[in-house]
Amino acid sequence: MSSCNKNPKSETRNPKPGEWVAILDFGSQYTQLIARRVRECKVYCEIFSHKTSPEEFLRNKPKAIILSGSPATVASPQSPVCSREIFELGIPILGICYGMQLMCKVLGGEVKSALSREYGMASLTVDKKGNLFSGIERKLVVWMSHGDKPKKLPDGFQAIAHTRNCPLAAMKNEQKKIYGLQFHPEVVHTPQGGKIIGNFLRKIAGCSGNWTMKAFVEDSVRTIRQTVGSGRVLLALSGGVDSSVLAILLHKAIGNKLVCVFVDNGLLRKNESEEVVKKFKERYHINLIHVNARDKFLKKLEGISNPEEKRKIIGREFIRVFEKQARGIGRIKFLAQGTLYPDVIESMSPFGGPSATIKTHHNVGGLPRKMQFELVEPFRFLFKDEVRQAGNELGLPDAIIWRQPFPGPGLAVRIIGDVTEERLAILREADARVEEEIRKAKLYKKIWQAFAILLPVRTVGVMGDERTYENVAAIRAVTSKDGMTADWAKLPHALLGRISNRIINEVKGINRVVYDISTKPPSTIEWE
Repeated sequence: MSSCNKNPKSETRNPKPGEWVAILDFGSQYTQLIARRVRECKVYCEIFSHKTSPEEFLRNKPKAIILSGSPATVASPQSPVCSREIFELGIPILGICYGMQLMCKVLGGEVKSALSREYGMASLTVDKKGNLFSGIERKLVVWMSHGDKPKKLPDGFQAIAHTRNCPLAAMKNEQKKIYGLQFHPEVVHTPQGGKIIGNFLRKIAGCSGNWTMKAFVEDSVRTIRQTVGSGRVLLALSGGVDSSVLAILLHKAIGNKLVCVFVDNGLLRKNESEEVVKKFKERYHINLIHVNARDKFLKKLEGISNPEEKRKIIGREFIRVFEKQARGIGRIKFLAQGTLYPDVIESMSPFGGPSATIKTHHNVGGLPRKMQFELVEPFRFLFKDEVRQAGNELGLPDAIIWRQPFPGPGLAVRIIGDVTEERLAILREADARVEEEIRKAKLYKKIWQAFAILLPVRTVGVMGDERTYENVAAIRAVTSKDGMTADWAKLPHALLGRISNRIINEVKGINRVVYDISTKPPSTIEWE
C-alpha cells in the first residue's frame, strides 16, 4: 500500500450509491465472503470495524447491517462488541454466528458454551419460513462453526429453525427486522446460503439490487472528473488487469490529463514490454511514457537471493525511476492506483479483525511522503472479478480483462536465488510454454494463475546419449476467487505431460519439471 497518502480527503471512503449495506467485522475469516455474497445480489456493501459508531450510519444510512462471525466467544470480557445503539437505529440487521450470539446477549437473551463445538456440515430444519427462508427447503444442509449457542432468546424474538445440536439455530424479531443465524450462509458449504442472504436483502431490507458495473463505471467517470478538475493524474501502468482497466477508465474520464508511466524493469514476461506499449500507446492513444530501466534493476539485484530483500530493492529502484519521471512531467496533483479491496483487507487490516500482513502488496508500494499526491483509487472497494466486469463495460478485450495476476517484483520472485539475465531468459521461455499450453487447453480463464518457477538446484538427466546437469522448473497452477485463498489446479495429466515435454525439449537449461500441489493457506501462491 502507498505511504504517500497525506491528504485527509484521500483517506475517506467512496461515496455511497443510493442503496448500500454495512458489514460489521468481528474478525471472522469469512467476512470477505459475506461482502462477496451481498455484491452477487447486486447490492453495494462495505466492511466496517465493529467499533464503528452508530452516528456513522446515521450520516449515510445503509439499507441493512450484517454482523459477521468471529473466532472469539461472547463469554470473554475481551471479545469484540458493537454499540447497543446499533440495534436501535431502525435499520434491518442480520447477525451471523457470533453476530447472532452477540445480539442475543446484548439484547437480553442468554448464550452458553456448547458441550461440544459444532463445526462442519449440519442438517437444519426450518420451523417458520417467513421472508428469510422464503423459497428455501424445510430441511437443508448448512455450515456450522461455533462453540457457543443461544440458550434463551431476547424478548420479542422467536426461534425459526433448529439443528439436532442447536434448538435455536435461527431467530427473528419481525417487528424490528432483526434476524440471527447460527450457521454461515456466506460459505459454499451452505448451498442455499446465497438465497437466504438475498431474501434478507430484498424481502426484509427492501434492497432493489440495482448496483451494477455499468452504474459503477458511469458514477466513477463523473466522480473522477469532479475530483480531478483541471489537474493531471499520474498512473504507473504495469499492463496487468487492475492498472489496465484503471487506465482506460481514467482516459475515458479525463483524456490526456492522464499520464501513464510504464517501467520496464527487466523482470517481465516474454514480449510483455512490447505488448503493453503497442496496446496502450498505439491502440488506445493513451499518453504513455515508456522507461527502459532493465540494466538499473538487474545491477541492483546482483548477488541478492533473499526474497524480501529483492522486493525492497525493486521497490526502492522503482521509486527512483518513478520520481525522476514525475519530476520531468511537471506539476501533477493526483496519483492513481489500482488498489483492490483484498489489498486493503490483507495489507492494512483496518477492520479490527485478526488478519495479518503476509507480504507487502505491490500496486505502487511505498512511494515517499514528500511526493504529496492526492490518491485516486476507484477500485479500492472492488474485488478482482468486479474489476474484470468493469473492464468489460469499458469494452476492453478478453486478452486484457482475463490476464492472470502477475507480481509487482515480476520474475524476480519466481527465480529462487540469484536473479541474472541468463536465469531470466530461461524462466521467460519456460513460463511462455506454460501459458501457451494452458491457453490451448482452454483453461486460461478457469485458472487464477499458472506459471513456472526456476529453482536453485540442478539435477542429472540424459538427453540423447549425453549426461546433463541442469536446472529444475516447478509449475504452479491454482484456482481461486480473489487470491485470498487458493487450491492447486487439478490439471489433466496429459496437459502436465505436454508442458513438461515442451519445457525440457525446447528450453535450454532445464532438464526436470515438477508440479506444486500446495494450497493457500498454508502456502502462498507465489514461492517468494
